[in-house]
Amino acid sequence: MTPLLNAAIYYVMFGLILGGSKNIHNYPAFLLTGMFVFTYTQRTVTAGAKSISGNLSLIRALHFPRASLPLAYTIQELQQLTISMGVLLLIVTVTGEFPTWFWLMVPVVLALQTSFNIGAGLVLARLGSTLRDLSQLLPFIMRTWLYASGVFFAIHDKVVNSARLPEWVATVMYLNPAASYIEWMRDILIGSHVPPRAVWLSCVFWAVFALIFGFWYFWRAEDRYGRG
Repeated sequence: MTPLLNAAIYYVMFGLILGGSKNIHNYPAFLLTGMFVFTYTQRTVTAGAKSISGNLSLIRALHFPRASLPLAYTIQELQQLTISMGVLLLIVTVTGEFPTWFWLMVPVVLALQTSFNIGAGLVLARLGSTLRDLSQLLPFIMRTWLYASGVFFAIHDKVVNSARLPEWVATVMYLNPAASYIEWMRDILIGSHVPPRAVWLSCVFWAVFALIFGFWYFWRAEDRYGRG
């Protein structure tokens, strides 16, 4: 219900009042896809940041791989997303999109996004174990990331055509991990949506890089979690 309610609010504010739906085919499907995909990463990263600091008593009482804590939160959010994706596919179909063979690529995108989420959650878990004020800063970071990921507007249209900013600004926004996974998912579900081809490579890069770096960065402090 959370992404649906948020999408309803954003649809009224940005789609109707501010005219964000102009030049976007099937804006409800466009917006909902962005909200569902972004919410998955947002909730996973936020939960990962609290996974160590919020389970200190468990860490001090038992000996187990500390990485299992942020990993467990990622799996939990993935289970929630599985239900949400069923709702999303139904809504996308009702709004006029017809299922195609490309829809079989949805699990591939989610697998890559999950790999990124695991890595990002591990990094935030270590940072959150030492930076107690990180939880206060995260809502601001997530909100900024939301606006920079084209969840409720077409990046190229708003950045280049409306704001008259250089093309490279739109490219940088497309290549941020949240935007990349959103754009690829829209490309699969919405027939008329064609993102830059670079977003596909960006999705693979962020999945591999985040997973490897996240485990390395988290593991380096494995023996220090729960102390102090």
